[in-house]
Amino acid sequence: MSTSDEPDGGLVKFRCGKCDKVLKVKVESSGGKAKCPSCGEIVIVPDSPSLDAASGNVQVVESAPVVSPPDPMKKGVSLKSEEGGTSAQGLYRRITTEIEKVFIGQDELVQGALVALFSNGHVLIESVPGLGKTLFVRTLGKVLGCDFGRIQFTADLMPSDITGAPVFNMKSQEFEFRPGPVFTQLLLADEINRSPAKTHAALLEIMQERRVTIDGNTYSLELPFLVVATQNPIESEGTYNLPEAQLDRFMFKLSAKYPSEEQEAEILIRHGGQEDLTRQLADNINQVTTPEEILSLTAESGTVRVDELLVDYINKIVRLTRTWPQFYLGASPRAGISLMQGARTLALFHGRDYAVPDDVIEIALPVLRHRVQLTAEAEVEGQSVDQLLSDLIRTIEVPRLK
Repeated sequence: MSTSDEPDGGLVKFRCGKCDKVLKVKVESSGGKAKCPSCGEIVIVPDSPSLDAASGNVQVVESAPVVSPPDPMKKGVSLKSEEGGTSAQGLYRRITTEIEKVFIGQDELVQGALVALFSNGHVLIESVPGLGKTLFVRTLGKVLGCDFGRIQFTADLMPSDITGAPVFNMKSQEFEFRPGPVFTQLLLADEINRSPAKTHAALLEIMQERRVTIDGNTYSLELPFLVVATQNPIESEGTYNLPEAQLDRFMFKLSAKYPSEEQEAEILIRHGGQEDLTRQLADNINQVTTPEEILSLTAESGTVRVDELLVDYINKIVRLTRTWPQFYLGASPRAGISLMQGARTLALFHGRDYAVPDDVIEIALPVLRHRVQLTAEAEVEGQSVDQLLSDLIRTIEVPRLK
């Protein structure tokens, strides 16, 4: 954030980090919190401006972080409000800026998908139809320079329809492998719960090992590889519950919610015409990175330092889900791995080479919500998985890292 001039008339002038609107508050509010009337963002009122000799602007010194543990139900600070930063920060901003040209809102979905992509994970999205999931994955593929594929899961979909199968070539009189739609880089598995377990099983090896085995032959997938699966939470007729082994392969389970009134009005303005979506993506969206750069930053995220106290904090969260009274099934060790990998990537997006408890808390619910199962009593009482997980996390002391 930056101010325009010295505070005048007993007021402090500064900019909202989200919508860039100039705000004015009384000097007495310096160091406190203020709510932007334009976008609703909660911002810290600057209290110690200092002159930047290079630009002549008054730069606001960052406030000290809040010591109390953050609420896991609240969304983290937007990374786009930070200025300067590392190459990972810059790449994150460029990606989100391009996506926002056609895909409006759903910040948690965008951030979760990018964290999973740079952590070698996959994403399960639960939402009602019509919220732009296909548009998001197509836009993401164009921005990242990756191939995009889509599979519509149905009750009669066979494993070979996903992986591909040998086909007899009449000319050569030999069987030749014909790759299926899974041979892509960004795969949208639409309504994945509409197919039976044998079809889900075809994705297990693909999601974990990034390869397909057919008739004893192994075919590797091109990296990076991200599966974005969707399921409808309100229609249960003709659906199959995903097995725990399949759910555990997803790094995050994200919930796409209806847009706000302002966001929905913007959607109507941008997409209410007759413009072809494919042409719109080709004309308006620019590629800002390459698969090679994605793989390079993915490797870099693995070098982000995680303190032993933070490792212990992650371990306590995962292990406590197995003894929490309202859960009859707790999270697996893979949940702890996902928490650590996601925290590393999120730290990299924030421009740090070390992870902090806030990184863990910000992604804890998406990592855990599909890996725990409520007891029958908790379901009858209508208790929420997210609320129970939030209560669980609050009982664990947040470590103070040195």
